[in-house]
Amino acid sequence: MTDTDNLTRRRFLQATGGAASAAALAGCTGGGGQGDGKNSGKTLQLMNSTMTTLDPVKATDTASGTVIQQIFDPLMNYPNGEVAVENLLVESHSVSDDKKTYTFKLKKGAKFHNGKEVTAKDVVYSWRRLAESKNSRRAYFILDSIGIKHESMTVTYKDSDGEKHEMTVAKPNSLAIKTNGKRELQVTLEKPFHATLEMLAYTSFAVIPEGIVGDIKGYDGKKKHSAFATKEPVGAGPFEFKSWQSDVKAEVTKFKDYHGEPAKVDGIHWKISSDSNAKYTYAVTNQNADMGYGSHFIPTPKYEASKIKDTKTDDLGRKVGKYGPIGGSTLNYLAVPTINSYYIGFNTNVIPKPVRQAVAYAMDQKTMIEEVFKSRGEPAYHFTPPMIYPGGAKKYKSHAESKYPYGYNESQLDKAKKVMKDAGYGPNNKFSFDFTVYESSETWPQVGKLLRDQLQAAYINMSVKSAPFNTLLSRGRKGNLQAYSLGWIMDWPAPDNFLGLLYPPLTDTSKSSPQAYTNWSGTAASKKATKAWEKIQNNTGPTDSALKAREEAYITMEEANWEDVVFLNTYHSLSERFSYDWVDAPKYGGAGYSRQMYNKVKLGDRQ
Repeated sequence: MTDTDNLTRRRFLQATGGAASAAALAGCTGGGGQGDGKNSGKTLQLMNSTMTTLDPVKATDTASGTVIQQIFDPLMNYPNGEVAVENLLVESHSVSDDKKTYTFKLKKGAKFHNGKEVTAKDVVYSWRRLAESKNSRRAYFILDSIGIKHESMTVTYKDSDGEKHEMTVAKPNSLAIKTNGKRELQVTLEKPFHATLEMLAYTSFAVIPEGIVGDIKGYDGKKKHSAFATKEPVGAGPFEFKSWQSDVKAEVTKFKDYHGEPAKVDGIHWKISSDSNAKYTYAVTNQNADMGYGSHFIPTPKYEASKIKDTKTDDLGRKVGKYGPIGGSTLNYLAVPTINSYYIGFNTNVIPKPVRQAVAYAMDQKTMIEEVFKSRGEPAYHFTPPMIYPGGAKKYKSHAESKYPYGYNESQLDKAKKVMKDAGYGPNNKFSFDFTVYESSETWPQVGKLLRDQLQAAYINMSVKSAPFNTLLSRGRKGNLQAYSLGWIMDWPAPDNFLGLLYPPLTDTSKSSPQAYTNWSGTAASKKATKAWEKIQNNTGPTDSALKAREEAYITMEEANWEDVVFLNTYHSLSERFSYDWVDAPKYGGAGYSRQMYNKVKLGDRQ
């Protein structure tokens, strides 16, 4: 899951949590330094937000995903975060004529960090965990999205608060995956799916050693899940795990026997913090980070667009130039239009439709981007980002300009007031609700305050609350949020990946693992969205006719969301990277920086 301040790779945007003080961040040097006195001079120094887990099937946040990307390898990969998949752990692959059976031949000699060779049985085990384990948070990726043939069952589990939940998983050993010798794997889908290879590049499909965790039938486990997920993860990626101290740091070291291009740095050290001022002091004032991203590196209050200079734009729309002076240096600057959306979600069980519509009328996305986000993004009117919207960015804009019902690039407070009056609200009968943002965000609280002040004139009392990111997600899953801020960054580059969050049955917080916390049901628009999603699911193949049917349904879902204002689309963030001259890092692409492996990053002598 990216909330500029945090995202969202549901992957939810980046998980954030306990704040760290500037004092806690002092003393760690950058590329040429010693990194807390423990790392070599060629250790890449970075920043990160609070992580939740290092188990690939459990992680849903960008902070965890960024580290997981370095430790674990799936079969496929987005090289440098560009949205064209390539083989990673596989040597070759083929697809049957009916587009339902995929055969993968694994690389010979690829090894895990424990020295064991990666085999087809390891892939089967890893994907069974994704489909069967109670620890999996992305079972629907393999069971529903890709749709590998399987038999389903319902299991009950308790969350960290002891509450019981139900979840749908695959029956043990029912996945249609067969091995043919040590290195060949055959996978059969229920029906053709247009983005199979793209999905297999997501970290949930990462391969781990067979039997390492005993959370599926047939395996006792060589490690406890808690140990594997926090202290002893084992993958086949370019870096080995070294340590993780929650809200303090995470470290990985170069894996010398990596099957791909070995890392050019000795390791990576992430300083973990949710305090933007402390991050800035650490990374920029004291130059303790070699490079960083967006507001994690330069908080929006300290950001000045006028300091961007000498820019050139490449054929992928990426802007390269300089930023500065800042902190005594001029930094290398990269701006990438990535595939993401940020929104305000409404619990429709709690907040009536007229109130949701009034908030939409009050919202001026363009002004929010300019005044709050300092143009580090663009206004959002669809949940599907411009890069993957049917017909592209031009169609995105023309559809919004002509049909968005709540004012394109303007606030319409008169209409907000009218819709509330028509619903029976007035000066002596105001509607009150809480809007909860994640506590580390510098920008969402400002968005909330601007809306709060405007909504007073429309007979709405909106209180802006904050919560740690993990708490916000936990409360959301239980239906204990009224309105909330979140974002989503791509798992694979297609509208399906975004619009699945608006499929009404998956928004029911009375059921396990809802994908959104909106409880959207019972309305004409929700029924349209449900039928549209079913149309998408009935046309998943890689054909022109299926694509046309999907694109029609995508638009139907977007307009159904407009009608009921389940998600109030707010902005698409611009991904920015700032780096010092001693860093040589490849540009990343539309999949975002969290999909980039750092084995090709070089560090020169610190200046």
